[in-house]
Amino acid sequence: MALRMFARRGDYMLTEEYAFCSALEAAAPLGIRCLGIKMDEEGLLPSSMDDILSNWSEVERGARKPFLLYTVPTGQNPTGATQSKERREDLYQCARKHDVYIIEDEPYYFLQMQPYTGPNAPDVPPPASHEEFLTTLVPSLLSMDIDGRVMRIDSFSKTIAPGARMGWITASAQIIERYVRHQETSTQSPSGVSQLLLFKLLEDTWGHAGYLDWLIHLRLEYTKKRDNLLYACEKYLPKEVASWNPPAAGMFQWVKIDWRKHPHAKAKSMIQIEEEVWHAGINDGVLYSRGSWFRAEGDEGEDMFFRMTFATASASDVAEAVRRFGETLRAAFGLTEGQNGHI
Repeated sequence: MALRMFARRGDYMLTEEYAFCSALEAAAPLGIRCLGIKMDEEGLLPSSMDDILSNWSEVERGARKPFLLYTVPTGQNPTGATQSKERREDLYQCARKHDVYIIEDEPYYFLQMQPYTGPNAPDVPPPASHEEFLTTLVPSLLSMDIDGRVMRIDSFSKTIAPGARMGWITASAQIIERYVRHQETSTQSPSGVSQLLLFKLLEDTWGHAGYLDWLIHLRLEYTKKRDNLLYACEKYLPKEVASWNPPAAGMFQWVKIDWRKHPHAKAKSMIQIEEEVWHAGINDGVLYSRGSWFRAEGDEGEDMFFRMTFATASASDVAEAVRRFGETLRAAFGLTEGQNGHI
């Protein structure tokens, strides 16, 4: 609905260069083209966005200058990157400079985890109160908005139940009024059963305090899951070709593979090697997502990535999956057993 409100056929929508597949697929049938903004370990780069918009040519691009940004600032899917407070401030100022409206998609906002301290290091103490928990959360773009140029989208799908298909938006009164009109002629309303169940849980059973207790519990559980996966990466992945950054939020681990070290790198393209590694993993009994699937512009890109998730699997299953992934990479790249990243 937001895309129908803010864009028309032929427009470009700005987003991360690796972006949430469903958002890209939602834009495609509406005739909205996606333009990827460069990223680093903190996510979207405002400098890249500024460069794109400052040098925009309607003649060369065949479209008016973009005025819509879709971003997942926290635990970004697929990269797991989380924008810092300073990064968000820079991004918001860039949006003001170029008069860009921001769709801030935050399904993982309340899945911000404890800092990663590494194997055998003591855990960071959990939040001692609701207030401490809330103060540790990175401020949202919405909280920085002084122009009414941010719509924040939240969801219960990652904190309570994916099947609930329930969420909410926060925006200026003018935007909300238009959104309601679009909803009346499209989805009409979320499931009545889901609304009742969540109301009874959040209002009659938990209350605000109980929901915050649950979110703190989720933080600690997801921290354990994330740490277990990272321990396995340290133990099993060959660092000669694999590198990664610990995610601060969400449920995804993004692994970069130096495909140029592949024995057939000069004869095969990145996408061919990526596909071979992916199929080899399936044959080894492990499934991970190919980074090229998430390219905002639908091109192959220059670098190779794979996405793993630690949301539901047990610690033992995660360790075994990473071990198999490591063996797959060693076989594909002709590496010997016991090199960097393997004990």
